[in-house]
Amino acid sequence: MSAKDLISDKSNEKQSTELKDEGNLAFKNNDLDHALDCYLSALKLTSDFSNERSVLLKNCAAVHLKQSNYSRAVEDCDKSLEIVPDDPKALYRRCQALENLGRFEEAYRDAKLIFKLDPSNKIIQPILSRLHAIVEQRAHENTRTENKVQQMFRYAFNLEEDKEKRIKAITNFVPLCKEGKGSELLIEAGVVNKISQLLKVEKNHEIILGCIRTISQLCFNSAKNTKKVIEVLGIPWFLDILNSNNEEQVYAAQYTIQEVLNSLAGIEKKKEKSEEKPNPKLLEENKAEIDTLLTCLLYGCTSRSVSGLARDAIIQLISRNVHYQYINWAEQLVKIKGLQRLMEVASELKEYKYESSMEITDSTRKFTSICLARIYENMYYDELRTKYMENIDDFIKGKLITPELESKIRVVVAITTLLLGPMEIGNNILSREGMMEMVLVMANSDDILQQKVACECIIAVASKKEKVKTIVSQGADILKKLYQSKDLGIRVRALVGLCKLGSSGGTDASIRPFADGATTRLAEACIKFLVSKSKDQETRRWAAEGLSYLTLDADVKEKLVNEKPAIRALFDLAKSGNEAAVYGVVTTLVNIVNAYDKQEVLPELVELAKFAKHHIPQEHELDDPDFVAQRCIVIVKEGAVSALVSLAKTESDSSKEMIARVFNTLASQVDLRGIMVQQGAVKTLLKMTYAGTEKGIRSASQALARLGITMDPAVAFPGQRCMEVVRPLLALLHPECNALENLEALLALCNLAFMNESVRTLIIKEGGIPKIEGMMYEDHEMLRRAATQVMTNMVISPKVVELFEGNNDKIKFMVLLCGEEDEETMKAASGALAMLTSASKKCCKKIFDVESWLEMFHMILGHPNVDIQQRAVVIVNNIISVSKELAEKIIETDIMEILMAFTLIDDEEKQKVREIAQEALDAAKHWKVIKSRDEAVDDDDDD
Repeated sequence: MSAKDLISDKSNEKQSTELKDEGNLAFKNNDLDHALDCYLSALKLTSDFSNERSVLLKNCAAVHLKQSNYSRAVEDCDKSLEIVPDDPKALYRRCQALENLGRFEEAYRDAKLIFKLDPSNKIIQPILSRLHAIVEQRAHENTRTENKVQQMFRYAFNLEEDKEKRIKAITNFVPLCKEGKGSELLIEAGVVNKISQLLKVEKNHEIILGCIRTISQLCFNSAKNTKKVIEVLGIPWFLDILNSNNEEQVYAAQYTIQEVLNSLAGIEKKKEKSEEKPNPKLLEENKAEIDTLLTCLLYGCTSRSVSGLARDAIIQLISRNVHYQYINWAEQLVKIKGLQRLMEVASELKEYKYESSMEITDSTRKFTSICLARIYENMYYDELRTKYMENIDDFIKGKLITPELESKIRVVVAITTLLLGPMEIGNNILSREGMMEMVLVMANSDDILQQKVACECIIAVASKKEKVKTIVSQGADILKKLYQSKDLGIRVRALVGLCKLGSSGGTDASIRPFADGATTRLAEACIKFLVSKSKDQETRRWAAEGLSYLTLDADVKEKLVNEKPAIRALFDLAKSGNEAAVYGVVTTLVNIVNAYDKQEVLPELVELAKFAKHHIPQEHELDDPDFVAQRCIVIVKEGAVSALVSLAKTESDSSKEMIARVFNTLASQVDLRGIMVQQGAVKTLLKMTYAGTEKGIRSASQALARLGITMDPAVAFPGQRCMEVVRPLLALLHPECNALENLEALLALCNLAFMNESVRTLIIKEGGIPKIEGMMYEDHEMLRRAATQVMTNMVISPKVVELFEGNNDKIKFMVLLCGEEDEETMKAASGALAMLTSASKKCCKKIFDVESWLEMFHMILGHPNVDIQQRAVVIVNNIISVSKELAEKIIETDIMEILMAFTLIDDEEKQKVREIAQEALDAAKHWKVIKSRDEAVDDDDDD
């Protein structure tokens, strides 16, 4: 080794030691993230298989244990033990991590080894005893489970057995998988092979479902089990069970395939969707299986032998796994030209039957547009976006190169699907020479299919304002002509096109593209289509879409809510499960309750716009809050909440955002909150806070907050939901959220914090205390008040009391809040101090660290509000009662005279104040810092 290398090694060693020491200090101060960063940086400077490396790996494991990241702790201990085998500290930390992961046999192995190495180790002895008992119990349970498995096999796979016994046996496989080593025992017993053989001949629907769900549970959170299952079944098997016309079977199979993907990629289910990330190591190890699954899904996507329901499920599976933070199928789909297969589906028409047609549902094209949009969203650099466009171009050119009419029709259908998904791509293609002309020629033709396709394209393209002008000038006359068609499908589509063009003025009451009264007449036509019992669901769906544009007009909103049969028909459509109907129904509801974003118009800007002769938007008088509130009441009474619950199953994040907005607006009406809770709004809103657009998550969280303000939280959020709602509420205490969102979250948290210690502990665990304290520093009086009230309920928890006892200014700030002008804030702060001083001697002492403590006591003891006065006397009583030293500090001041004066009060309202003041004086006498009256008399006699 050269001198230069030696100097470099010594420098690295020194730097590594410094980083380790810094990490140890951070660990001691509970700054775990910084500690881990230091250890990881130090690791980069150590040589392989050095003792220093082994120590750093153990330190990393200690951090992971504190952060409950047990898998990472095991990995680091494994690496440390490779360097220093049988290191007791590494074995101990691995033992702890394995126990927390439920890997008790392995934890017991490590504990035994530690005891063998050091029999006098007192720490390991109780752990060894505990793990021995657990392992013995599990061995006994495994024996019992083995017997169960044999018994179930006798019934489940014997076709001659009683049908009910067979169903029960198959159904019991799922809970059995969750018992200890249940999954492993079932796999060893050959359950996968038996299920494979059984499903080739089984006809009973319940047994088929039980088998599929068993496979799903066997694969759950276990890459090892999943690979064993795939080894027996083969990946095409999963596509085979998916290919069914039975909705339950398709959903069960789809769920199973997603579980297979999650397990292979190491994605564990978390409360927050953003936390569900793959394990890079597992992702690489299982790349072959994951890629094969994608290839099979892509093949099934365009297979002519696949059912429409299965095709929808396949597209949804692709859509759910395209994100670059997950399995990143988006990039792969572009590179292997998988987009072209999706475009084949995007160009499919249900009405157009030919030899190579694929079976699709009413929702297929909608699912495809969502999938194409999600893939495009994940084109995170220019080269990928270019390749995406090339894929689409290749498909379009491939279709247009042939002279057949079918190809042109399919191109227009594909463009329409793109306009409903990645609109930028759709507009790009439509803006090319001859494309829009082709659509208008089709609209002008006498062929009904061409007219339908052209109408749908015109409707989709009219979303952009600059395009609307062109279509109004070129297409309005064509649409009016098509509205006279004898074909119902053409008429309703033309109607929707006219509705969309007629609504281009939005909510601005001063803009009307068509003549006065035209929008109302269009709305009447849509309502007629919607309520007619003779019309099919597709016609109703288009009618709802027409209303989604027209209801930007306040006159139409009022007209629609007064047509009860139309509202009920709209909600029936919402519950139909048709994905294509979601947009129309949801947008209509958003418009009815004014749940859209409204731009705040400042008076100064209005005057400036008038001066510059610019157009000023005008709000319709029927969009006044009183009218909106009345519309909310009407639609809720007609079943809006249950309709929204059904609609929330959509795959579209933008639709989910609109649903959350409607829920949030309905929740703003106090009288509707009880109905919302009764009809299942809470469960749906909780799901909507896990994933979606930022605005959608915030709207859903705010709706939950509103439900928790005026209702008893035990009723609004029964059972486990009171815990689940904590995280979304705390998320609203973010600086980017507006003051109303902050305030409503605090009010709901205040009620929750009063429920029980479990909720308070969760608020602490989720980092709630710093967020609540941040709101206590706000300039906004109501935010300060609400945050202080939350903290008052939080100090019931001994864990929060410990925080106030720490080396910080928490008590000082609470004392200062007692001097607030706002009476409610003063009441809350003094209440918090009353509880803190009652629970902690340290908190009593810390009050005297505040320079103005006496001034604060004068203020709250002399306050005219009886509640504040009572809290003040309780604080004084607590301080005097806790120690002689503190009692003397109080009695040295004029507070004793104030207490004595309180004991002489003859006012029923202040009876409690009088009693507590007497208790305080009695406590002072106990410490002998003041004398009783008799003692004082005796002293006078002696003189």
